[in-house]
Amino acid sequence: MTAPIEMTGPVELRLAEGRLAALAWGEEHAPTWLALHGWLDNAASFSRLAPRLAGRLGIRVVALDFTGHGHSAHSPGDYALWDYCHDVLDAADALGLERLTLLAHSMGAGVACLTAAALPERLARLVLIDGLGAVTTEAERAPEQLRRGLLAHRRAVSPAPHYPDSETAVAARVAGGATPIDADTAAPLVARNLVERADGRVALRTDARLLRPSPVRLCPEQALAFLGAIRAPTLLVEGETGILGESERARLARGALPGLERRVLAGGHHLHLEQAAVGTVAEAIANWRDATAEEAGS
Repeated sequence: MTAPIEMTGPVELRLAEGRLAALAWGEEHAPTWLALHGWLDNAASFSRLAPRLAGRLGIRVVALDFTGHGHSAHSPGDYALWDYCHDVLDAADALGLERLTLLAHSMGAGVACLTAAALPERLARLVLIDGLGAVTTEAERAPEQLRRGLLAHRRAVSPAPHYPDSETAVAARVAGGATPIDADTAAPLVARNLVERADGRVALRTDARLLRPSPVRLCPEQALAFLGAIRAPTLLVEGETGILGESERARLARGALPGLERRVLAGGHHLHLEQAAVGTVAEAIANWRDATAEEAGS
């Protein structure tokens, strides 16, 4: 890094009439980036990257807990990917942000791409971390997807998982995560997602309904059309052992987004939270921001 990193703790925020929780790093009146986490994660996903970016770039990073995640309220309905766009817009309105820079990981990257495609006038730039576009279902499989979603919706919701202590909760996340993650990387995510019960055990805050299959997904052609409609300068930072790589879906997605810049760095799916990788991720983002700012004459 080219400047000292001020590793101060974050400020807790409540936005959108208290519906959304967030963590903020940096000076309150500095240019603000909104950070969007992945599925079943929370704002602590950015707890190691955000202070580095705030110190290096002189910005404020506000990381949301999406609805149903972390300390935010649960939804009375289902959780469609595009519904999280309202979380982004509600947070932006609460913060007085007309033009947005979105820093987004995994599912959050999908939300960022939908928002950028639908409302290009609101987007200044996108920084995507090991995620690009939406998870899709082929058109011919749409009835099967809807069947799974409807049947799951009609089943009773299981109680929130609970554990004797936080260490056991972290071990459960490591063992059962959708993507590989180690205990040190998982610890901040799990810590923000726990609430202590009356019996001394700890339970997950996450809405258990997030585990239900989505009744409807975009088809691949729709997802590529959204990517093709993005006009904001976009950086994609991938982990060498992340979820994108050289799969056909990933290659098509990268090719669909005009002017995409790609950096592949050592690390996994949560490389922005990995102790060994976060500094390199921060430097790549800072260098790209500086270069795009110079090109724009600002």
